[in-house]
Amino acid sequence: MITLDRRMFVGALGAAGLGSLLGGCGGAQTEAASTPFFERIGKPIGLQLYALVGQDPVADPAALFAQVAAMGYGEIELPNLLGQEPAALKAAADAAGLPIASLHVPAVPFAPGDGLTFQHDPDEVAAIAATLGGGQLVIPFPVLPDGFSLNAGEDFPSAIARAFAGATLEHWQATAQRFNAIGQAMKDRGVTVAYHNHNLEFAPLGETTAWQVLLSETDPEHLKLQLDLGWVAQAGLDPETVMREAGSRVTSLHVKDVAEGGAQSFYFGATPTEVGAGRLDWAAILPAAEELGVAHYFVEQEPPFAIPREEAMQRSVDFLRNLVA
Repeated sequence: MITLDRRMFVGALGAAGLGSLLGGCGGAQTEAASTPFFERIGKPIGLQLYALVGQDPVADPAALFAQVAAMGYGEIELPNLLGQEPAALKAAADAAGLPIASLHVPAVPFAPGDGLTFQHDPDEVAAIAATLGGGQLVIPFPVLPDGFSLNAGEDFPSAIARAFAGATLEHWQATAQRFNAIGQAMKDRGVTVAYHNHNLEFAPLGETTAWQVLLSETDPEHLKLQLDLGWVAQAGLDPETVMREAGSRVTSLHVKDVAEGGAQSFYFGATPTEVGAGRLDWAAILPAAEELGVAHYFVEQEPPFAIPREEAMQRSVDFLRNLVA
């Protein structure tokens, strides 16, 4: 007959308990590992509406927002006011169950007669943000260099590339101060402002880059960041590395992919594709974003589109809804 002394008995109980505990943890880990990322973190997948409608006015925002919700998106970012009154946009978004989490507002107009910009009265801008639901406002583009113009036969992206290729360190320093002033004015009114990058900020600028100038010469309390991961990748940088370096200033992402084999570029050379069809490692990037406290994730895609915009946006959200990370 086998006998157990007290030490052996306690050890056996401990091993059994530890085995049960490990089994329980393993089960929990397995369940977590099989749960899609956005379901696990309890955040909606957002859509920057530019990817669906471009910059054009929208005649029926209620129908558009209903379409977006039916695709599986849970919140939206507006590229502008879509030719509508803010109250009408808020009513249409509420009817579709889509919070308006963000609105793009340029620092200055690109052309006379442009819509809402941060050159409007700060109280008016803050009131519009409040009407839409109090989401953040995002500066979508840097200040254009002095004397910017379109040459005969030149398209807008080419003109932008030419202008910023010659932008000086002093121009970017002045831009940073402009952004500080905008951010402070809005913060004083209870509104968060962020800046959205492209690829041009990562071009060499002497011994630095415009991105480093903006990070170092803007106040993190006044200017947050909306990191466009596709443009970061297009500039030849690693999106996760850039995101981690920016840290908690990143309040939202543009979840944008870049086609395999797409060439590096600094000035609007985009090689877009649907999220999940390109070269970005979303299973690594998104958990890192969660770790940093990113609040909003907006799908976006640049033209040209290989398939209809609606189909591209459906493929992107379907990929993200099923992504385990």
